[in-house]
Amino acid sequence: MKITVFNGSPKGKRSNTHIVVQSFLEGAAAAGAEVENVFLSKHEIKHCRGCLHCWIKTPGKCIIKDDMAGLIEKFLASDIACLATPLYIDNISGMTKVFLDRLCAVVDPHFVMGADGETQHVKNPRRMPEIMVISTCGYPERSQFQVLELLFRRTERNMNSRLVAEIYRSQGNLLGIENEMLAPVVDAYKKLVVKAGRELVENGGFTDETIAALDKDLVPRDMYNDGANRYWDSQLAKLKKKENT
Repeated sequence: MKITVFNGSPKGKRSNTHIVVQSFLEGAAAAGAEVENVFLSKHEIKHCRGCLHCWIKTPGKCIIKDDMAGLIEKFLASDIACLATPLYIDNISGMTKVFLDRLCAVVDPHFVMGADGETQHVKNPRRMPEIMVISTCGYPERSQFQVLELLFRRTERNMNSRLVAEIYRSQGNLLGIENEMLAPVVDAYKKLVVKAGRELVENGGFTDETIAALDKDLVPRDMYNDGANRYWDSQLAKLKKKENT
């Protein structure tokens, strides 16, 4: 099994999203998967022009000359393509959106009526990878990812793929904080994500028990909000002090 993560965080290896990805890939590799972690920030990916050349003039190939051709090859060569992104303004990062837009080259333009009575694209004869999602955010609640949940279900449908797993980590800012009191909580969560990576490779998905555990708050929400507000106040105080000197 080949699992490729396409990480759309502008922070790359410094991101909270990467922390989750690392643990997931550790578990997947331990279960025998071939894994690769691709940082989109390291690649030149230009915006889709909507020219439709990839559908009617050069089917399956985009005419834009950048790094996307190689990334599409990696995407299609994967058994599971994991889309990893921080939550930005209730949505995926801009970098991830541009990547998804450019994947239109692998979609067959023809329409067909789906079983649900809604039009969708015809299934491409080429094997499409299954899709997985990893996302982090600074909000305390899991419900903040509602837009992403809907987006990737629509992506699954329109790309004729299958959404096999999702990891949505609220309170994501805690993952990168070095704190003695937080360390056991963060370590336990990382071990849980490692376990999830193993389960996906060995069983084709997460157990209900693992899904429930992944969705639990790391710390109580009121405690998280109080800590976050104290941090912002301290940073603004530093700025004010600097401006007055």
